[in-house]
Amino acid sequence: MLGVPSVEANVGIEVYASTGRGIGGVIKRTPEDFIVEEVLADGSEASIRLEGEKLGNLAEHGRYLICILVKRGWDTLLAIEEVAKALGITSDRVGFAGIKDAEALTAQYISIGGVPAGRVAEVNINGLAIKPLGFSNEKITPMKLFGNRFTITVRSVKLRENTVRRRIHYIARELEDFGGIPNYFGHQRFGTIRPITHLVGKYIVKGDFENAMLTFLTYVSPFENPRVREARRELRETMDFKRALKSFPKILIYERLALMHLSKRTGDYVGAFHKLPANLRKLFVQSYQSYLFNRFLSARIKRGIPLKEAQVGDYSVTLSSGGLPTRILVTVKESNISSVNEAIKEGKMALALPLIGPGQSTSEGVQGEIEREILEEEGVSEEDFKRARIIKVDLHGGFRTALEKIVNFKAGIISGENSKEVSVKFRFTLHKGTYATIVLREFMKPKTDKELIESGF
Repeated sequence: MLGVPSVEANVGIEVYASTGRGIGGVIKRTPEDFIVEEVLADGSEASIRLEGEKLGNLAEHGRYLICILVKRGWDTLLAIEEVAKALGITSDRVGFAGIKDAEALTAQYISIGGVPAGRVAEVNINGLAIKPLGFSNEKITPMKLFGNRFTITVRSVKLRENTVRRRIHYIARELEDFGGIPNYFGHQRFGTIRPITHLVGKYIVKGDFENAMLTFLTYVSPFENPRVREARRELRETMDFKRALKSFPKILIYERLALMHLSKRTGDYVGAFHKLPANLRKLFVQSYQSYLFNRFLSARIKRGIPLKEAQVGDYSVTLSSGGLPTRILVTVKESNISSVNEAIKEGKMALALPLIGPGQSTSEGVQGEIEREILEEEGVSEEDFKRARIIKVDLHGGFRTALEKIVNFKAGIISGENSKEVSVKFRFTLHKGTYATIVLREFMKPKTDKELIESGF
């Protein structure tokens, strides 16, 4: 079994689904190298060219103006805030279905409440473009999202064209036999440069808010800016929050919010968490759930237990006609295993693993043993997640499919950058919540942390 970089292993991504040698290369050299175009459940597709069909049956009047938002090099939430600011409204009046990669060129649907199309058309923000489509009485929400279509260029592949074609073909065939890709939570969930969100989350779940906050503020990554590394080290050694407020760069917005509080109320770590945005506090705990899920999934693969077939004690979830999971979760038993596996084969059900929380317990059977071993090693239980309520985060848990299919996969070699390198353009569609980088890692297979970071993950 191929080894993975420690950055991946540390967030629970411990194995590859394929054994073929990767092609290497670099992604995200420019935002145009990583194109993401949103697909809604009704079949509507957003285009970076601001073309395509209108969304559903739009009217000339309605509560919400439906638009396509194209952004280049923008974080989704910051882009939404900037659009709202330009329109003179609060950001909660702008609805969207999914958060797209910041280091990319992306197109997605948004809804804007109570604003005429003329005003939106006048918005002029560098790196953003908005096209009004029409009106609807329904806003855009995550419930409307089907998935995303990706067009990703991998550059600086230092192999001969024939070798690249052969390796891509071999890996694609392996993934087809595997049933798709393991549905890992990707590197972005944890932070590739400084993967700490799950570590902060673990301390929160354990009720240790001091170490949770100090991890957020002082954990040093070798891949961060030297000035930032030094500021974090200094704070860890001195615990002087007032001094840290002067040395932490202004780009570290959230760290500075916490430092401002701690400089006035030393030791009030819970209070410092309350100064952070609710979404960030929630992300910490969700990331720890994601880390545990990744470990559950890795352990199952390591033991050779298939993902495209259920065992007694597993959870299985019913899929919609489009292949998205519904809320109908079934525990696999001797009495229903045949019908469940037949439904999985027909694409009507899928194996699911738990996102641990007070409302979601471990699996049963062999998978349950795996999960309980990992929870015991971590020193946490489902009920421990209730401690997050102290910082106003209440996550009950849930489930996630273990395997995801790659839809409409294509890969083609494009003109080389020089005589010793080629580039590869990958095109594929994934269901919502599935990470494109988890597909790319199978084909690129970075071997070291340095290689992983430099390759753009």
